[in-house]
Amino acid sequence: MNQKRKGTNAERELIKIFWEHGWACMRSAGSGSTQYPSPDILAGNSIRKIGIECKLSSSPNKYFSKEEIKQLINFCSYFGAEAWIAVKFKNKSWHLFSTEDLVETEKGYALYERLCDLKGLNIKEFFSI
Repeated sequence: MNQKRKGTNAERELIKIFWEHGWACMRSAGSGSTQYPSPDILAGNSIRKIGIECKLSSSPNKYFSKEEIKQLINFCSYFGAEAWIAVKFKNKSWHLFSTEDLVETEKGYALYERLCDLKGLNIKEFFSI
């Protein structure tokens, strides 16, 4: 299976989880491939709206460009939503991170699998907020 298909399937899996928890949720087709910033997923309920950048990682580290994170934050700011990153590391469940949880690197930002339980929220924790 190619990377694009894996990413699309992962986004659909996360959308299903949000709907199962009573949130409206949709995938932003073509995110990252238009001139306008857009998150991979938009989700919300009667209280909160969030924009999510979704990533799968087979390695223990996931890196993001400064531009990628800037676009997510800008879109969410315009839209009045919270900016979140959802990462599924190999052999782990989905974890959600605030953009403030990202570790700044020389070239951009990073999330580390070892920080999942320290900074990230698993699905159950996220929906209990």
